[in-house]
Amino acid sequence: MIERKKEMGRDRVSRLVSWGHWFAFFNGFLAMIIGVRYIETVGAPESWLGWGYLTISTLGHFSFLAFIVYLVVLFPISLILPYSKILRGLAAVAATFSLCILLYDTIIYDDYGLHLSPFVFDIAWADLNSLLQGTSYIVTPLGIIILELTAANFLWKRIEKIRKSNYGNKVVIFIGICFVSSHLIHIWADAADVTEITRLDDAYPLSYPATARSFMERHGIEKGEMDHNDTRTQPTLNYPISPLQCSANDKVNLLLVTVDGFRTDMVDEMTMPFLYQYARNNHQFSQHHSGGTIHESGLFSLLYGLQGSYIAASDLNYRSPVLTQELKQQGYALGLFAPKMESVVPNAIYQDLEDHTQSVNESIADADIRSIETFKTWQAEQAQPWFALINLQSPDSYDTPIGFLGIETVKPKQTLKPAQKVLFNQYRQSLNFIDKQLQQLLTQVPEETFVLITGVSGKVFTSDNNEARTNMSPMNVNVPLIINWPGPANAKKVNYPTSHYDIVPTLMTQLLNCNNKAKDYSSGQSLLQPNSNSWTYVGDNLVFGIYQEDEITVIDRHGKYRIYDKDYSKRLRKKISAPEFIQVMREGRRFYNH
Repeated sequence: MIERKKEMGRDRVSRLVSWGHWFAFFNGFLAMIIGVRYIETVGAPESWLGWGYLTISTLGHFSFLAFIVYLVVLFPISLILPYSKILRGLAAVAATFSLCILLYDTIIYDDYGLHLSPFVFDIAWADLNSLLQGTSYIVTPLGIIILELTAANFLWKRIEKIRKSNYGNKVVIFIGICFVSSHLIHIWADAADVTEITRLDDAYPLSYPATARSFMERHGIEKGEMDHNDTRTQPTLNYPISPLQCSANDKVNLLLVTVDGFRTDMVDEMTMPFLYQYARNNHQFSQHHSGGTIHESGLFSLLYGLQGSYIAASDLNYRSPVLTQELKQQGYALGLFAPKMESVVPNAIYQDLEDHTQSVNESIADADIRSIETFKTWQAEQAQPWFALINLQSPDSYDTPIGFLGIETVKPKQTLKPAQKVLFNQYRQSLNFIDKQLQQLLTQVPEETFVLITGVSGKVFTSDNNEARTNMSPMNVNVPLIINWPGPANAKKVNYPTSHYDIVPTLMTQLLNCNNKAKDYSSGQSLLQPNSNSWTYVGDNLVFGIYQEDEITVIDRHGKYRIYDKDYSKRLRKKISAPEFIQVMREGRRFYNH
């Protein structure tokens, strides 16, 4: 009798476990249906390769999540309380709760571009009224729990028949193959930089696809060395939001001079005497922020006028900035004069510009000299209005030409380590070299030329590229901005905050006579009026800072954040401001197709 009871108990548990697996698979299928909402947000693939990866990734990922929920919640209960009625009820409640969380996550991801975490939940709670509208948030859970109870009872009544069919092992093998295959395909896509696949990395919650990055780093392989085809995916950006309406009558020449690693506080009488005086005689912006902390994000914010969160958008591998598109449309000759770069992000940022980049043979300083000389020759040959982008990179690598006689060393105003003091004075020498190059350049530019001089990003004294990228201090963000408008000299100093995002709207409205609102094509507004936003986004899609009047918030892609005082010298123990963060996240989603 005792043995009989034990056998019956084992059989009951076996049936419950088998039922639990099929119930988990059913809920994995429901999760896949909800997961379609993520694809609507990020944009569906266009090629068979993208659709193939998406299909097996979706099958593997959501089935795995459903099984994990079963393993953590239902499996222990089936052992402790092996009663089908209790287990079916608890399973229906747990499944409903899990699917409702998944639905809520799709709403948040569509609005903020982030998945649920304790940090994001706090922010979303403050914005609950705008996220959940109507009565769907009441009706949907009721509908789901009715469906779950029906499915739970249906599967339980037919569990013996299902077990005898022997489909279970086949389904498990199939799901396992999908799960493993999706990771193997992603390893290949990561190594070959197949954006059709890698752009989906963050689409699903709790998704951490395997990469080849560690292997490639150990073997000294760079992604740029891999051969791959540039395939255009389905557009995910609505950029510009509305067609441009521009009709410039008096076309002026435009010269943009951008300097890598160019700090505002270094434009003084001793280090850069020419530019110091040039700024005093023209339009000077004293509180100007770059949109990035490195070359790529800084120039992206300047030329596209978009937040760095858009820098990885696949569309921008073949869609150039609206500024250069319009200049080209209006018959301008466009040229790029800079040291040659190994890679360009995004691929189409200089697509409309004639390439006059210089090879870096001896030094970057020599390449900067050749860039300016090449520009002078090119400009003299132009019979039509022109736009030139000169990018000087010497200061970012502390470079000067051989034999350059610079200025005397000085004691830094801020406290620096001994090695940083050496870099500080070498940096000043490089800026003094740039000052002399600017003097030669600007004294020979035609009088009726619009001239804009600014920094791509600021500068911190470190050789660690990751530290330079993640450092959101004013030294790394605040850059000079000096504008010489065509016509009579107009000396003016602007003291309200401005940013790189405001440059494109200013050029489009003031020089190209565009009637569109700045929000149609930019995250900024005109430099000629104070910004209505109380914050500025600095960084890219991996790590960014939110600059506010009294604090700087640094956030990584997983939602972890740190808040500093306005000088970046002291960490503040406080929570992030929800209204500003919500505005930042929505601006980072505004240009995506929904």
